[in-house]
Amino acid sequence: MIVESTVHHEPDAGRLLPAPPGPDVHRLAREVVAALTRCGTLGTTTPDTALRGELTAVVRVCLRWMLQRLRGECPPPRLDRLRSAAAGWARDGVAIGTVLHAAHQGLKAGLELLIPRAGQVPGTDIATAITASVELLALITSTVSKTYVRELKSATAEHHTDVHTVTSALLGGHTATAMAREASVPIADRYFVLALAVPAHPDENDPRLDRQVVARRKLRRLQSALATRLDRQALPLLSVDGGTILVPADSCTDTEIDDLVRDLSAATCVAITATVVTADAADIPGATRQAHELLDIVEQFGLEARVHRFTELALEYQLTRPGAGRARLDRLLDPLDDHRELLHTLQTYVDTNRNRTRTARQLNVHPNTVDYRMQRIGELTGLDPTNTRSWWYLYSALVARRSRASAIA
Repeated sequence: MIVESTVHHEPDAGRLLPAPPGPDVHRLAREVVAALTRCGTLGTTTPDTALRGELTAVVRVCLRWMLQRLRGECPPPRLDRLRSAAAGWARDGVAIGTVLHAAHQGLKAGLELLIPRAGQVPGTDIATAITASVELLALITSTVSKTYVRELKSATAEHHTDVHTVTSALLGGHTATAMAREASVPIADRYFVLALAVPAHPDENDPRLDRQVVARRKLRRLQSALATRLDRQALPLLSVDGGTILVPADSCTDTEIDDLVRDLSAATCVAITATVVTADAADIPGATRQAHELLDIVEQFGLEARVHRFTELALEYQLTRPGAGRARLDRLLDPLDDHRELLHTLQTYVDTNRNRTRTARQLNVHPNTVDYRMQRIGELTGLDPTNTRSWWYLYSALVARRSRASAIA
């Protein structure tokens, strides 16, 4: 956005800057670039010939714009040469702060050449020079900022597409090496395969807000935190309610996976639940399937929102596999089908880690009632909850029953 001139009065002869006509723009541009080099704005080393030539061309364009403005002419509202150069700087990784700092220093050097040296532009007053300087600086800042944002969006979109392609190939069991080489996305030898469940943000249930917009913002925060935390090394395939993340095993330790999920939860302001399995790149499809099966178990049992591993859920995982054993275990609880309060008590007893007091509190009954119900469960099923062997059968039967109910749902 260009700042409009606020100076409309006739120049005051007492404030006019005397100047010889026809400033040498090419010479002035070279002097400005030399000044930028001397003060270290362009780095500790002298720019190469190509960079110096490009920078000098940009400075010439800006000087011509300034001279036209000082003469009372209407310079173009765009600086196409600067925009083209800024796009190249953005792609080359030059920080936008460096470019804007150079713009300020360059304008300062240019003004010192134009004004203090007896003024190169005849008939120009100081107020007009100040206003023109502000306008030019605003135009430079706007041009550079918009160009950098556009290039960043383009690079991000391209990187996101490449990552999505490579991740999909790995999850599908396809060879992604050639694809990764072309897309500049490195493939690790071994990965942490994370399955994520991302719950709804409280604002998603606010009727005054657009649920989809809130959910997308949550997803963007998740993706941004992941990219920042792992410096874009992770390969995610995510939606607003979860998904899969492939984390190179050499980018963090097993313990740091817990820290990563906590950071993602903090960034999204929701409690994320995750399961993790480690696998070689070639074994990712099977590991992904296992990680999501473990996540299903975690959600079925309402376990806490954190990272869960196979070693914690090996028994439950095995018991939920389809087969004659699961069906036989499931049938052990058939006698409780007509006694829903007993089945609910057993489920609560398991969820509270066999704590009768907490079970009673959750069921809003007396602890003695819990004892009575557990005794009735033993009588109906033939499995005494106080006997260790019988208890494991009861627990296993409940796991199988929950698994079947989840499959039907």
